Amino acid sequence: MSMSTFRAGFSRVDITPPLGTPIVGYFESRRAKGVLDNLEANALALSDGERTAVLIAADLLGIEGVAFSKALRRRVAASAGVAEDAVYIHCTHTHTGPGAGRADAGRTDLFDGTDFYNEFLATRLADVAHLAVADLAPASLAVGSAEARRISFLRRYRMKDGSIRTNPGVRNPAIAMPIGTLDETVRVLRIRRTDADDIAVLNFATHPDVVGGEMVSGDWPAFARRTFERAEPNTRCMFLNGAQGDVNHVCTDPQPGEREGLHPDFDDVDRGYEHARHMGRVVAAAALSIWGKCEPVEAGALSFAVQSVYVPAQRPRPEDLPGARELARLHRENRDAEIPLSGMALTTAVAEAERMLLLENGPDTFELQLSKVSIGNDIVFAGMPGEPFSEIGRDIRRLSPFKMTFCTCLTNGSCGYFPVASAYAEGGYEAKSSIFASTVAADIVAGHRALLCG
Repeated sequence: MSMSTFRAGFSRVDITPPLGTPIVGYFESRRAKGVLDNLEANALALSDGERTAVLIAADLLGIEGVAFSKALRRRVAASAGVAEDAVYIHCTHTHTGPGAGRADAGRTDLFDGTDFYNEFLATRLADVAHLAVADLAPASLAVGSAEARRISFLRRYRMKDGSIRTNPGVRNPAIAMPIGTLDETVRVLRIRRTDADDIAVLNFATHPDVVGGEMVSGDWPAFARRTFERAEPNTRCMFLNGAQGDVNHVCTDPQPGEREGLHPDFDDVDRGYEHARHMGRVVAAAALSIWGKCEPVEAGALSFAVQSVYVPAQRPRPEDLPGARELARLHRENRDAEIPLSGMALTTAVAEAERMLLLENGPDTFELQLSKVSIGNDIVFAGMPGEPFSEIGRDIRRLSPFKMTFCTCLTNGSCGYFPVASAYAEGGYEAKSSIFASTVAADIVAGHRALLCG
């Protein structure tokens, strides 16, 4: 396919919420008290002359609810003039921004004006998609990858007593070893355009929970975009988060100087705005290191699809419900001091209790919508509607027939954690809080095998 046939467009809008908007991501109430940096939604439109797709990356924790996600995609599709399955909405997962959507799948009045931010967000995403399509210009493609070292770390640990803990604290002498295999790769799509700004798409995987507090921020993904654009004039940058369910920024054995810009927080996690800036610089630097040396690839035919898989629920045992009710009651009444746990151990116990109560009366299965947008035989975006462990991303890339596979979390939905099967036997925050049974990783990988290889 020639450059004159394949086209790409870009647009960006502000999605910063008003003060007082709930800031989600913890098991405690937070509301926006100020703005450290504005939240954005970035849109990439792709067209092969016959089909057009729009990929959106929004500085949000997630978009909750299958019904809401479908309704949102319909609205964006209508605004952009594309098929509903051609809309790919990804959330970067900042923990210093709002979430969106509703979990009540029976609702039909999803944009009824009673929830200001849902309506505002839907309008903004419809706008950014429309503007990206209007910006389409002839384009050529290239891909590359580099490493971003020592900003992402496995967050699940085997302790010396054999137990498993998430975020066990810095320099904890009880740590035996981390669990998992780290992926420090920054994947890059370079889009050169005729008589228009170039476009950079960056893909890296780790939790954006570095800033903390009640001030709005896009966290390190926003800094990565802005740093890249300052270094490369006439380039617009979009960031997509990867399989980040078991990785974050916490180094339990830091080297000299690595705790600069960080401070201890309530849940055994060091946080700091300056460290988020540092992480953004490291990701941008990795991408910049190969920007001029990416491998050109053929801009072939565009394809897109959304496919549902159905995963069993992790229902509670009846004998566990009384304890879950008591623990949840104490937490909701702000009586955590009466619970003999602290830090991440307390967070894990509360999350597990809330999951049990949520699923006390079902359902027995959940629908997960997997998404893909591919360009020819070389490039594919593979989306999952939650937080997959890094191993899931590796398995999808391993089976993918494409030269470059961009795995993205929290795409077209936000359904919680997708742990690997071994995590359920081991324990830890992610598996204990997940609403899904232990087959979820295998179900997602099998679904993407059908989606990418079919």
